[in-house]
Amino acid sequence: MKKNYLSKEGYEKLDQELRDLKTRGRREIAQEIAEARAQGDLSENAEYDAAKEAQGHLEKRIAELEHTLATSSIIDERTIDSSKVYLLSTVTILNKLNGKQMKYKLVSKDEADFKRGMISVESPIGQGILGKEVGDVAEVKVPAGVLQLQIMKIER
Repeated sequence: MKKNYLSKEGYEKLDQELRDLKTRGRREIAQEIAEARAQGDLSENAEYDAAKEAQGHLEKRIAELEHTLATSSIIDERTIDSSKVYLLSTVTILNKLNGKQMKYKLVSKDEADFKRGMISVESPIGQGILGKEVGDVAEVKVPAGVLQLQIMKIER
């Protein structure tokens, strides 16, 4: 079984989402199903079919969250060596091809949020820079080609 590594904040966020889906989410879906049932013939009731489909999606997400949380370990950022890029490292990298600097925090796939500068360690860039030290250059294959990324700074 694959282990998921999460920050404390990431774990709490997923746990809160799970609790919300199990309470409010299930209650809302049950209400939608009851309202659709009250409309009569279920064989030609699009609202009922849509509500049952939404229920299936909700239960699938609940199962995914339960599995993720059950197989997760919380990592304490203070215990991680900052001489190399690891999960929960904040890394400043230089794209040697266009001269742009970018700053990313490496997180689990469940916490990734590109808009907030949080990329998954399973992404091409995440995998390419994992284990590198300041000054190292990683060649990373992305859909647009090959990037040359130099590690400029590693923070916690």
